[in-house]
Amino acid sequence: MSSLAEYFEANRYKPTWFIGDRVSGKYGKIPFIGTVGNDTVISEVEGPRVSVFLDLPIKIDKEYKSLIIVKPKELKRLKSMDDTEPLKLQEAGSIPVKRTKQNAKEKTSKKV
Repeated sequence: MSSLAEYFEANRYKPTWFIGDRVSGKYGKIPFIGTVGNDTVISEVEGPRVSVFLDLPIKIDKEYKSLIIVKPKELKRLKSMDDTEPLKLQEAGSIPVKRTKQNAKEKTSKKV
């Protein structure tokens, strides 16, 4: 006979999202960005659900909510905001979103 620890390891729900994961998605038709609080199964009928703490509250039925509960498949992982390469200009005269050391050197050389 196996121990309870082995039984639960083999039969419990394996979460898709972990506390602190940054996610985005849509709640109804409202886009949101937030942080995962919990990924669990409360009942087998409902299935897994994820609680998300929103960065900005959203208004649903005349009420503002900063915590929502969604299905795991409705979420997308946010990618890192740090770029490893400097941004390239799409057309002459356009301004890059993120300033880089390369852009700063170009500006100082043009001033002289």
